Amino acid sequence: MPQRRAITGRSQEPRVRFGEELRLLRAARGVSLRTLADAVGWDASLFGKLENGHTLGGPEVAQALDQYYGTGRLVLTLWELAVADPTQFKERYRQYMLREAEAVSMWQYSPSIVPGLLQTPEYASELLTQGGLTGVELDKQVTARMGRREPLLAEGGPQFRAILSETVLRSPLSDPVAWQAQLRHLLAMGERPNVTVQVLPHAMGLHALTNTHTMFLHHAGRIVAWVETGYSGELVQESTAVDRLQLRYDRVRDVALSPGESREFIERILEEAPCEPSI
Repeated sequence: MPQRRAITGRSQEPRVRFGEELRLLRAARGVSLRTLADAVGWDASLFGKLENGHTLGGPEVAQALDQYYGTGRLVLTLWELAVADPTQFKERYRQYMLREAEAVSMWQYSPSIVPGLLQTPEYASELLTQGGLTGVELDKQVTARMGRREPLLAEGGPQFRAILSETVLRSPLSDPVAWQAQLRHLLAMGERPNVTVQVLPHAMGLHALTNTHTMFLHHAGRIVAWVETGYSGELVQESTAVDRLQLRYDRVRDVALSPGESREFIERILEEAPCEPSI
């Protein structure tokens, strides 16, 4: 899709506009990337990638740039819009992403991987690499996935319940250190007042969502569901179909470990996790 242009001649695509504005701010100050890096405290290559749209960096970088340029919260606001931009995702996910951003609560069941909202950058990177992404596109998708977490981490963020099959916790990353960090991240997220993490042990046997990634998005007076496999995803909006899926989810939740028991289960997995790669 061609970029939409505003009357200013600048892009209205949030990610592209972010890079454009950073280039303009630096040009107006009349400094090189090296001078900017020395003043702000990050490597010059990072600022080059920010301006070229190869990465979005993190909020701390945006805040440092605001302070350097004296722009209030302008850069941080542009960064927030860029990381939340649904056009960063494949077409079939865009409608879902918009609804996820507006949800007041979310319930998820994951049979095989850590839910996107609970992933560390290292987990997301390895998972997306296995899906065939590399280079700039990989960096772009990891940044976008991390950006999805921002509403969840904000004060007054939506309620989120994630039920994880034991399979999720028995499928480690190739880097043991990164895997331990992911497990600790699950524990930390489970401590947040708006996040509940539960584990469904293998011992519970077969159930109605054995191989179905499912997310329920609750809006004012309405629930929609997203079901996904490794090849496709579908937004389920018809109320009867959503009700059937929710009944299955409720039955899974009934047999899952409590949040406290789930925390203990994850801690045991963490204790068992190797600290170094096997030779």
